[in-house]
Formats: sequence, structure tokens, C-alpha cells
Amino acid sequence: MDKVSFPYRSGSHLMFLHVVAESGAWEKHGLDVNYNFQISKSDAHSAMDAGEVEFVGGNHISAYGARARGDDWVYIAQSVNEYRTKLCVRPDSGIEGLADLKGKRIATSGNHPSLNDWLYLKQHGLDVDRGDIEMIKRVSGQISVNAQPEGNEDPDAPKPKRVPHWHWIRDGQVDAALLPAPANLFAEAAGLKLIDLDPMPMIWFTTVSSNQRFVQRHPNLVERFLKGMIEGIHFYKTQRERSIKVIQERCTKDGPMTYEQAAFCWDNTASNLDSRLFPSLPAILNVFEEAKRQDKDSHHVNPLALWDTHHVRRIDDMGFVDNLYKSSPGPDAKYARDLDFQQEKATNAAKVIAAVKACGHSHNEDCDCD
Repeated sequence: MDKVSFPYRSGSHLMFLHVVAESGAWEKHGLDVNYNFQISKSDAHSAMDAGEVEFVGGNHISAYGARARGDDWVYIAQSVNEYRTKLCVRPDSGIEGLADLKGKRIATSGNHPSLNDWLYLKQHGLDVDRGDIEMIKRVSGQISVNAQPEGNEDPDAPKPKRVPHWHWIRDGQVDAALLPAPANLFAEAAGLKLIDLDPMPMIWFTTVSSNQRFVQRHPNLVERFLKGMIEGIHFYKTQRERSIKVIQERCTKDGPMTYEQAAFCWDNTASNLDSRLFPSLPAILNVFEEAKRQDKDSHHVNPLALWDTHHVRRIDDMGFVDNLYKSSPGPDAKYARDLDFQQEKATNAAKVIAAVKACGHSHNEDCDCD
């Protein structure tokens, strides 16, 4: 059994990774994968160079500028190619769509999420650099105007207590926010208004990253690791109840999850996972725009230079993925037509909302918001 280290960049990946691991897919291919630990973007590069980790789940943006400075980081597989949000506003705001945001204050946070918000709004005619909108980011406990990506903030400043963006909207500190699930559900339950938005192509969620030297030296291990990921995705998509059980039992950072909460998490993720682990070109081009905004050196890199998809192409060409779904087809197509299932999803979402406090924390989680 070969030992492999695969740290994640964001804890949101764990729901998916726990299921892949518990499915036995990696073990089936002779791999003992240590995936349950987090790594920073800078440590990811140094740990990869030192041979301390084999793969990293993420680092979507920083690698482009690093490549321009001689780094050999490479992306070899992609699990999700869309970023899905809804526009959240106060019911009396008069805002009916993105066009009504001109001159408004938009809440954002984080590095990649804030860049997603910047790009999505710019692509819809709202450019923060032109003064069309203000992007508001909390820095050192204060609201900061025209927020910049993480890395420009004071690293020694104490981190403020995290407050859901919909609180800022509700309290009149900002006018709107682009909220993913489940945050948008909590906002709607608190009486705020949600407006549907088209998904944005984006390199998002679990990306399998490594460096070119390792990939070239260990093609067999790379292929086995990717086959395990692909079989784990197949398990996730086709074994709904078993996957929900893993999510409920393993995702306990914020307290025990109810079945309804775990089911909602599964429903919200399964259809978005790419069965073949290919990145989409629009997603690559969009994340590259964010890389150029964060690091001017990224302008000197071809956006495709960091992507080596020949391993997933080889696996796909041999019929590996098709054979999986022939023997056990996924439920996505059926569920899309199944009105009973759609009703169940809506019921589960309502139960999730009922299981949280008005502040957005779960009822079994201690907080200072009461």
C-alpha cells in the first residue's frame, strides 16, 4: 500500500473527500491517502518542492504567478467547473437583478470567493475599478471598502469574528451579496430576498494539483490516484444513502449533522461533480482572469500552461469512466425528471433551515449571537 499525502486548501472539500475515502476507492488502487489536514497556499508550494506531499486539493489562483517565477506547479484533474450563487438583498431594496446594483455596496470576503464576486459582477457590467459598485470586505474587525484579495491584509492583525454576509444586508451595512448554498438558505429563512443567477464557469472545489517533476516521475501512482478519485465520484453520485451517512458521521466540525442537513449537502454537490475530472475551458479562462488580478506576473503565463490533463484523458480513452456508469448508472438524469425527488429536496432544504438559529449557526452550536 503506497502512502500519499493530499492536504486540502479549504475545509469545504472535506464533505466530498470523506466519501471518496470511505468508499474504499483509493484503497482499491493500492493507496493509503492522508487527506484530512489543511495546508496554506505558500506551504503547499514549499511542501510539494520538498516532497512532503504528493498532491494538493486546490491552490486555484496563486500558481499562475508562481509559474512565471519558475515554479513547476501543475493541475492534473478538476472536480467542479461551476460556481453557483444567488443574489441576496433586502425585500424593500428595490433591487430586482444585477443591473440594479450600480452604485450599491456589495459584501464579499476571502480570497477566491471575493475574486469570484469581482469577476462575476464585472462580466455583468459592474466594474469596481470604474466605481460602478463598492465591494465591502471585513478587515481587522472593520468594514473595508473596495476589498482587495487576501495577501494585502495585515498578517499580524487579529482575525475578526466571522459574521454571515446576510447579517450585513439585514442590518443595512451593505446592499447585497452573492451567496452560495447553504448561506443563501439561511438568508431566505431570515426574510431576505434571493434572486436566481446563472452559474459562473470557474475552477472551484477540489482540484488535484501537484508539480510536474513528481507527475513525470510517478505516472503509475498518478493514474491510480485519479482512478480512485473517479471511482469515489461514482460512489458519491450513485450511492446516495451511503454517501449521506458518511457526510453525517464525518462532517462534525460545527457539531453533529442531522440526516436532513447531510442530505441537503449531498443534493447540492452530487450533480456538480465532473465524473471524468476534466476542467472546462471557460472555467480555466475565468480563474486565469482572477490570477492576473491577484498577481501581475500571471500576465506572462499562458492559461493552459499549468494544466496537464493527459492522465485523465488516458483514463477516459480506455473506457474506465463509461464502464463504471454502465454497471451502476448515476441518478442525476432520473432525479432531474423526478418530481417526487424535487419535492423531497425542497422538504430537506426546509428542514435544514428549521435546524438553524436566525444567526445562521446550528441549534446545537454554541455562539454569542443569541
